[in-house]
Amino acid sequence: MYNSKITGLGKYVPENVVTNNDLKQWMDTSDEWIQERTGIKERRWIKEGTEDTSAVMGAKASKMAIERSGLDKDDIDFIVFATMTPDYYFPGCGVQLQDMLNMPNVGAIDIRNQCSGFVYAISVADQFIKTGMYKNILVVGAEYHSNGLDKTTRGRGVTVIFGDGAGACVLSREEDTTKGILSSHLHSEGKYADKLIVESPSIRHWVPEILEGGEEDLSYFPYMDGTFVFKHAVVRFSEVIMEGLMANGLQKEDIDVLIPHQANLRIAQFIQKKFGLRDDQVFNNIMKYGNTTAASVIIALTEAWEEGKVKEGDTVVLAAFGSGFTWGSAIIRW
Repeated sequence: MYNSKITGLGKYVPENVVTNNDLKQWMDTSDEWIQERTGIKERRWIKEGTEDTSAVMGAKASKMAIERSGLDKDDIDFIVFATMTPDYYFPGCGVQLQDMLNMPNVGAIDIRNQCSGFVYAISVADQFIKTGMYKNILVVGAEYHSNGLDKTTRGRGVTVIFGDGAGACVLSREEDTTKGILSSHLHSEGKYADKLIVESPSIRHWVPEILEGGEEDLSYFPYMDGTFVFKHAVVRFSEVIMEGLMANGLQKEDIDVLIPHQANLRIAQFIQKKFGLRDDQVFNNIMKYGNTTAASVIIALTEAWEEGKVKEGDTVVLAAFGSGFTWGSAIIRW
């Protein structure tokens, strides 16, 4: 049995910065209101007329990750692409990425687990490597939210939260089983699917029904029961982090760096306090990018590594919770 190790990291965010004050041109809100509830100061939104999409941003982040890994694109055996905002209803972004990078005809799958998408994606890739099926896998998280948000006062509770961006990593075979991804832990609770949801378009509610609904049909905008989601998130985050630590004989004190999904700074601060972690043990960048769902963990991990906050030998914990509900964690020995 092999282990898998992250050998290259990359990220990409659009150049267009949208501050909380910028949002006042579309909705009744304020910088103070947004920061108090989410911790977000600004986010990146793709500017109309630019080339960026989920697949394009994923390709840009992937090129950086592959270059940093010391490998060539032709060394990649498989692609796992996590997104809830694909360029097309079908096909998925994974095959677009394979074409954009001019890679060999390797397999590609898409993961649709929203905010926990990257944790699920890296877990899937890890299993392929552990069993010996593949040697080098490209794992991507990318999201293009800004074009599908309700940019009015009606939608401000959700719209102010989300941003666009992408991150990627190369996961490679590691002979030393004490390094790399030690374990991953995944869960779901589908009975709460309607608490954080985009209902349309779907096969049950397709284009004709949306057009007939006119402006009163809000099913294609994200809906979130924020208080309900927050209460469940803090519980599931704690549970799945502890599950990962216990599976590896570790304690809270053994965490060197926690990279939580960047959903809400208040959630991350709650978990930090519960686990007794110092500020330098928890990496947050939601202040700059907002919630980029499947891209958030890998963008944050990449930035933490770039800033020297993730070092050789560190115990790194990735954790995420989101729509579905789905949640998961991964324990990594760097």
